[in-house]
Amino acid sequence: MSSSDTKPDMLSTHDGEPLKKSLGRALRRQKIRALLLIAPLLAFVILGFLMPIGSMLTRSIDNEVVEEIMPQTVAALESWDVDSTELPPEETFRALVADLQVAAENRTALTFARRMNYELAGFTTMVRRAQRLVRRIDLETDGPFRDMMIESHEGWGELETWRALKAYSSSPTIGYYLSAVDRTMVSGHIEPLPDDRSIHLMLFWRTAWMSGLICFLGLVLGYPIAFLLANVKERYANLLLIMVLLPFWTSLLVRTSSWKVLLQEQGVINQTLVWIGLVADDNRLTMINNKFGVIVAMTQILLPFMILPLYSVMKTIPPSYVRAAKSLGANDWTAFWRVYFPQSIPGIGAGAILVFIMAVGYYITPELVGGPSGMFISNRIAHQWYVSGNWGLVGALGTILLVAVLVLYWVYDRVVGIDNVKLG
Repeated sequence: MSSSDTKPDMLSTHDGEPLKKSLGRALRRQKIRALLLIAPLLAFVILGFLMPIGSMLTRSIDNEVVEEIMPQTVAALESWDVDSTELPPEETFRALVADLQVAAENRTALTFARRMNYELAGFTTMVRRAQRLVRRIDLETDGPFRDMMIESHEGWGELETWRALKAYSSSPTIGYYLSAVDRTMVSGHIEPLPDDRSIHLMLFWRTAWMSGLICFLGLVLGYPIAFLLANVKERYANLLLIMVLLPFWTSLLVRTSSWKVLLQEQGVINQTLVWIGLVADDNRLTMINNKFGVIVAMTQILLPFMILPLYSVMKTIPPSYVRAAKSLGANDWTAFWRVYFPQSIPGIGAGAILVFIMAVGYYITPELVGGPSGMFISNRIAHQWYVSGNWGLVGALGTILLVAVLVLYWVYDRVVGIDNVKLG
C-alpha cells in the first residue's frame, strides 16, 4: 500500500501512539497554558466588572423585604381589589398586627418601613407608631384591629396606603425602574409622578446633551492641537505632548478645585474682567454652580482624551498625500478637507466615543462646580446610594445608564463602524 493511501487516523508517532490522539493532547496543553496566562485578567473582569453588574441588575428588581417581613399581610391583600373604595377587611388588619409584632421582636420593622417610605412618604412614621401599639396588643382577646391601627396613625385608614402596600409587595418588582423614569404605582396603576418629584428623566436628558456638547467642544479644541502635534518638528512635538499629558499628573480633585477658584464671583477671571473694566464690580459674571461651570471644567479635564486618539491617528497619515493633492492643483483647504480629514476620522470616532462615555459617568466635577442646575444623573445615583440608601433605585438608574450607553455604542457601530475606530 502506498503512503498516499494511508488514512490520517492510521498514522502514528515514533512510539506507536496514534498521531491524531497525540495532536489532540498537544492542542489541549496549549489551550490550558493559554487559559492559565489569561486567568488573572479573566478573574479581574469577573470580580471587578461582571459581578458588580450582576449585583446591580439583581438589586434593581429585588423586593423581598416586604414579602419576607410581612408575609401574612401580603397573603391577606391578594384577595383585595386595589380599585375598591373600601379598606381591606378586619382580617387584613389582624395580619398586619401579627406581622408587625414579629417584625418588632426581630427588629426588622424599620427595614420594611424604609422600603415603603421610598414610595410613600410618611410610611416610616406610621410603622414607628404602630410598633409601640402592637407590643401591647393580644391577638386572641383584643380588637377590632382596624380601629386600633387607624387610631395609632390615620395613614392606616387611607386607601393609598394599602394600594401602595399591595403594589410593592411582590418580588421581583418593576417599582425601582418606574421610579427611575419618574413613574409610580402607589395607586395600584402606573402613573406619572407629580412635577415636583419628577427629576430622573430631566437628569438623563441633561447628562446626554451636556456630555454631547462637551464632546463637541473637545473635538473643536482638540483637533487643531492634535494636528499641530502631528506636523511640527519632533523636538517641539515632544514638548507639546508633555503639556497635553501634564493634567494626568495632577489629581482630578485638584484640577476641579482650581476651576472653582477661577470661576467664582471673587475668582481670578472675574477679578481680571473687573480690573480691565469689561465687567462692573457689582455685576460680576456667574460662572460656577451652573451648567456653564460644568461644561468649561469638564471640557478642559477631558480634552487630553480627545487629543491623544486624534494625534495617534494623524501621526500615521503620510504628509506626501497632502503634497500630492496640492501638486495636482488643490488649494490648502481642499487638500485638507478631501485628503487629510477623511483619514483622521478613525481618531475622531475614538476620541468622541471615549470622551462622551466618560462624560456621561462623571461625578466629581458636576458635584463641585455644577450646583443643582449642573447636576448629572451620576450625582443622583450617588445621593441615592450614600444618603437615601435606596440601592434598588441605584441599580435601576445604573442599569438604564448602562443600557443607554450600549445602545449608543451599537448605533455608533452601525453608522460609523467600530472597526474604523483607532486608538493608535
